[in-house]
Amino acid sequence: MHSAEIEELYRNESRKVFATLIRLLGDFDLAEEATHEAFAAAMQQWPEHGLPDNPASWLVSTGRFKAVDTLRRRAKLNDLQPELSRRLAEIEAANHSVAQQDIEDDRLRLIFTCCHPAIDPKVQVPLTLREVCGLTTEEIARAFLIAPSTMAQRIVRGKAKIRDARIPYTIPLLNDLPSRLEPVLSVIYLVFNEGYSSSSGESLTRADLSDEAIRLARLLVELLPDPEAMGLLALMLLHESRREARMNVDGDIVLLDEQDRTLWNQDFIAEGSRLVEQALRSRRFGVYSIQAAISAVHAEATEASETDWAQIVALYDVLFRADASPVVELNRAVAIAMRDDIASGLAIIDSILYRGDLHDYYLAHSARGEFLRRLGNKDQAKLAFKQALALARLEPERRFLRNKIASTESD
Repeated sequence: MHSAEIEELYRNESRKVFATLIRLLGDFDLAEEATHEAFAAAMQQWPEHGLPDNPASWLVSTGRFKAVDTLRRRAKLNDLQPELSRRLAEIEAANHSVAQQDIEDDRLRLIFTCCHPAIDPKVQVPLTLREVCGLTTEEIARAFLIAPSTMAQRIVRGKAKIRDARIPYTIPLLNDLPSRLEPVLSVIYLVFNEGYSSSSGESLTRADLSDEAIRLARLLVELLPDPEAMGLLALMLLHESRREARMNVDGDIVLLDEQDRTLWNQDFIAEGSRLVEQALRSRRFGVYSIQAAISAVHAEATEASETDWAQIVALYDVLFRADASPVVELNRAVAIAMRDDIASGLAIIDSILYRGDLHDYYLAHSARGEFLRRLGNKDQAKLAFKQALALARLEPERRFLRNKIASTESD
């Protein structure tokens, strides 16, 4: 086995192994250290002895024994404090055969732990992104538009709270699940969004994070078939169905109305559409289900020109009443432009920006630039695209906007 294969396995499995080691060790920092030591051992042993039958279980077992060694190194066994002795005994008594299903469920346990009501809501999401998804502190800080040092303090504070308050590392009982669900759905959707549209870097997407968010949502729906959990899973499946069509072979962005719809994943569309219908029939749906319904209308159109924009505007009206955010208002403006005329949509976008909302949101300026271009106002369109370019972070987004500026000049 080559080191490159082990590195790929590290990218795919390390956070699962880490989550299980937290359950077994009860210590974030010790689990992090044990995870790294287990993979270091794998780098030494697997090339010579081959890949074990269950790599994740091998890594968990190795990590657990490495943790025991670490604890023993910290103090001679006979002189251990009672607490440390108890932890050592618990670790050594842990099940020696860790089932794969246990490992999979441990990530959901870790999400519920990071989103425990005793933890500051401002800390819950960053802590989950760091510990469950393995994003760096710098990546999370960029997503939340704060300094890395501030974000690092929040994450440390969150881990200390879990340790000091002895927050249990468990999925809540069925009766308690509904009251704990909202922040968990929010976190899963953030994980998906980071995978669907990365907050920084050279690549527009990170498929590993999107896949993981969908897997966690499926697990959650199995545990609790709540309409909003189904709505969120539907929304992610319907978005994910377009992954192959969202970029061309050069890694450039392809807008929805220009995508090759034969590349859309029909299995995801069928599953997502079924789930959203089920959620809407319950009449206990929320914003995720409404957004999923909008995405389902897009998925029904075999050509962009066949999109039912009247239905999409009606759904955005419902969504805006439930969640009156400027981003929802912007998306509704685009739908109105497509249903009625470009000038109507542009007027709404101008009013949003005039209020000061979304001034730092590149998609608002990009949409405004596109509508101005279609109305023949080249100078203002170019200015709007340049404002968007100054705000865009991802290189594919920046290439898209530079191409827009160039094509506007040559029109």
